[in-house]
Amino acid sequence: MKTKKIVVASSGASGANLGLKILELMPKGIEKHFILTKSAEVVLDKEMGVTIHEHDNIAASISSGSFGVDAMIIAPCSMNTLAKIACGIADNLVTRCASVMIKEHKKLILAPREMPFSAIALENMHKLSMLGVVIAPPVMAYYSQQQTLEEMENFLIGKWFDLLGIENSLYKRWEI
Repeated sequence: MKTKKIVVASSGASGANLGLKILELMPKGIEKHFILTKSAEVVLDKEMGVTIHEHDNIAASISSGSFGVDAMIIAPCSMNTLAKIACGIADNLVTRCASVMIKEHKKLILAPREMPFSAIALENMHKLSMLGVVIAPPVMAYYSQQQTLEEMENFLIGKWFDLLGIENSLYKRWEI
């Protein structure tokens, strides 16, 4: 069976820990690639066995469609990154990988973190959604009865894993 390859990227500072937690909770059988600032490279490589790519290295393996990435999630996704992706600007590794995901018709999930959304941001999200990009902001649901910040984060990541086709039991599912 082919190993699933997933790229996780974090753009914007608020909520950047979600990207790290996605990696932490992702099952071992998945080939993980992470785009993050230089300061976190050493720790992630040593502690999590994740291939780290520098944000400005647009020649990295994951920037090519022939590398065969299966899915990508950008969590959190800044409005700047979202706008660049919507306009086809691929000036860094995050936006280049997103562009490749769109052209290869692969799963791309964006978790925009701003609120409220401006009309421009909503227009960009609509445009991307029409191209097949999944817009999945970190929005809570209360049926899973989270009591702690960790449970709230697990709910969000569990929902994103569902979208990525990764089985998980990170949150209490809807019951009647």
